Parts: sequence; structure tokens; C-alpha cells
Amino acid sequence: MLDTEAYLKHIDEGIAEGPFTDTWESLMEYEVPKWYKKAKFGIFIHWGVYSVPAFGNEWYSRNMYIQGSKAFEHHVETYGPQKEFGYKDFIPMFRAEKFNPQEWAELFQEAGAQYVVPVAEHHDGFQMYRSEVSHWNAYEMGPKRDTLGELSSACQKLGMHMGASSHRIEHWFFMSHGKEFDSDIKEPLKKGDFYWPAMEEKEHYDLFSEPTPSKEFLDDWLVRTCELIDRYQPRVLYFDWWIQHSSAKPYLKKVAAYYYNQAAKWGEGVVIDYKNDAFMFGSAVVDMERGQFAEMKPFVWQTDTSVALNSWCYTENNRYRKASDLLCDLVDIVSKNGNLLLNIGPKADGSIPQEDANILREIGAWLKVNGEAIYNSRIWRIYGEGPTQIVEGQFSDSIQKNFTSEDVRYTVNGENLYAIALKCSENGEYHFPALGEQDPQEKPNFHGIIKEISLLGFEQTPKWRRDEEALHVKVTGVKSDKPVVFRITLA
Repeated sequence: MLDTEAYLKHIDEGIAEGPFTDTWESLMEYEVPKWYKKAKFGIFIHWGVYSVPAFGNEWYSRNMYIQGSKAFEHHVETYGPQKEFGYKDFIPMFRAEKFNPQEWAELFQEAGAQYVVPVAEHHDGFQMYRSEVSHWNAYEMGPKRDTLGELSSACQKLGMHMGASSHRIEHWFFMSHGKEFDSDIKEPLKKGDFYWPAMEEKEHYDLFSEPTPSKEFLDDWLVRTCELIDRYQPRVLYFDWWIQHSSAKPYLKKVAAYYYNQAAKWGEGVVIDYKNDAFMFGSAVVDMERGQFAEMKPFVWQTDTSVALNSWCYTENNRYRKASDLLCDLVDIVSKNGNLLLNIGPKADGSIPQEDANILREIGAWLKVNGEAIYNSRIWRIYGEGPTQIVEGQFSDSIQKNFTSEDVRYTVNGENLYAIALKCSENGEYHFPALGEQDPQEKPNFHGIIKEISLLGFEQTPKWRRDEEALHVKVTGVKSDKPVVFRITLA
């Protein structure tokens, strides 16, 4: 097993040898790599031991120990008392016998994904990769395969950038409810135990809770994260929310400095995704969980959301979103300088549910035709226009937006401006007020010369005219349940 003290010394040496130091002043010199700015669309993957019970959501390992909860009652009825069948007993059932990384990679490529971010370790503490930090990993138990390594290799061969997601820090409290009754989570727990440390969970996951995560736990977290960096060289490192805990701040600076310095050695641009205000603004990329910004931002950001509204992992009762709605989100996000990281949840046997695959293929088919308005695109002077307001903030993706053909988003790429109507017009008429014939002294948004307008994916040639009110476009015989993209070539 890995020598923690020796590895901590190795981390300090890696920080000392590179261009970044573990200070916010230094880390704010970080620049988002060009590949990430251009990529726009990635795949997130929640797959692990929690995929075996496939009940409720990916927090099953916590909820099955909360007395009176639906997960607790389901567990007792299905598997027996927790003292006889605990969460660890799912591991032998997690066999991944149908896991085919090449098939996964081909599906993600077909979906149009430019980067892929599997969960390397979730709150349950089970590592989905080969590790020398703990024996509780997929290489030694369950599938007995380096699932992260195999998928990374397959995706990279097809030209996709690979990342990794760490949700480890929440493990500080995640298994604590099992101590409240007779279960398989018993004291004494020590470092190296699967359930360790199972400390008391504070209400609302208090970011200043006592006792704070210990030095022993945070050192372990740091070593696990840097082992991921060294072994897999991820281009994206995604963190879940609880890294915002006050005690984690010095460790975040160490991780970022080490990661950025290693990337400098690799000659690669890398990204850290974070939520809330865990990192100092400008030192990494802001991520908005299950939500969007209402306005365009001058900085690159990311939304992460899932194909299912109720869960990040596969469950037997997932409530799926429509591909058309997800594409509207993608267009809106890109027009505001963001990326979309879309999550799927494979089954425990390693197969991707048909519903997930169908959604990805629908998105990919649209991007194959309309991708020039998305990939490599840049923001325009305004993000868009129209009557439908976006509710800003996290966990707002369940709000149905009900876009109209008047809801338009703009992007630019090369000599083309793209006007993307989020809903197809029933009468074939589209109006773009921002593109009307405007006096630059009065309404300076747009006074360029339009050379040609075409509708991507359709043979029909649009008819158009401009006046002071808008650019008016008419196209007949076009029907679609997804956004329609007008390419406006400028002289």
C-alpha cells in the first residue's frame, strides 16, 4: 500500500518544482485551455456500487442507514437487516460483466461529446480505479477491473479528452447514520476501513461543522486525489460541493497547484470544475449543478445535469428528460459562454440503459447537423432574446421552460452568425429583433451586411427581409421538435 507520508512529500515537491504555488494569488494566473472553451459538450458518468440496488438515487449508501427512510425500508424488505447485509455486501454483486469500454466510447463519440468525466470515487468511498491507497477499489473487488483506466484509454483513442470526478470528501460523514442502530457500521473505525470515518452528519451539511474533517482524513483525501492525477493524467478534475468546507481550503490550493504543475510537465491544458465558492474565482472553472445562468457571462463556466431528473445513477424508476429539452439547455448554455456536462447512469452489469443511449443518440444526430453553431463557437454581443425567462440557480432543471419560436440564442463561428430558434415555428416565420436594420448610433447591437441565410439540415432556402423592427425570415415545410439553426453569413 501507498506510504502516505512519502506521497505527501512527493506532492510538496511537485508544487515546489512548477510554475504555480499553493496560493490564490498564484492560482489566479490559471487560464482555461482552448480545447475546453471549444468543446462545449461532455459526458458525466455516475456508476458504482450504488448501481446494484438501483433504488432512489446514488445516495443509497447513506439513505439505507437512515431509519424510517424509503431506502431503509426497501433495504430491509429486499436484503434483510443492515447488521446482516450492509452496503459493503453489494460489492460482490457489482460485477460489471457487460462493461465494454469500446462500446461506451463509441456511443459518447456518436453523441458528439468532446470530453468524458466518469465518477472515480463517490461519497460511498469505493474507488472505480486501480489504487494503492485502499483495497476498496474496482480493480481488487467487484468487477476486478480498472474501469476508469480502461474507459480512459478507449475514449482517448477516439479523440475525446478524459477527466475524473472525486466526491470523496463527503465520505467524512456519509456513512454516519449506521452508527445510530445495530448495523454493520460499528466502532472502532480506523483509516483503511471501508466505512471510516463515518463522523456525525450535521444539519444542512454545515460548512463549518464540528468536529471538522481531521488532518488524517484530509491528508488521505489529498493523496487519493493526487494519485488520480498521477496515474490517469485527467484533463478535467471535477469536485462535488463539500470541498467548500472551511478546513479543506489549504488542501484545495495544494491540489490545484500540484495539478496545474503536473499539466505543465505534460504540456497539456487542464480544468478544475468546482461549485459554489470552493475555489477563489479565476483559479478554476465555476460549475452550476442542475441549473443555468440567466445572463451571458464574461468567464467560461459549466452546467452539469443529468438525463434523469430524480437520480444521477441508474434506478429502476428514472424520470427521463426529453432530448429536445436538453438540446435547448445546451444551446442556451453555449450562448452564455458555458459548457454542458450531461450525466448518464449505467447499470451495475456495465450496460448503458436504452433510454440513456437513445437520448445521447438524439443529441448526437442534432449536433452532427448543427454542430458548427456549437463547437468552437463564441459568444455574440448578446446571448439571445425572447419572452421565456430562465430561472437562474442550482437545481432548477426540473422547471419546464416552454420555449417558443421567438426564443432565440446567438453564437458566432468564423464568418457566420448563428440564430438558433429554440422551438420550430408552426407557420415558418421567424423574427430576430436584434438583427434588424439599425442605426449604429441608436441601436448598436448589429449593423452588419447579411450576404446569405441558410437553415442547417434542411433543403429549403429561407426568404428574408430586414427592417427597423427585425430580421424577418420565412421558411416553409420545416418541422422539428428540436432547435432550428439559421446560418447567417456576413459580408
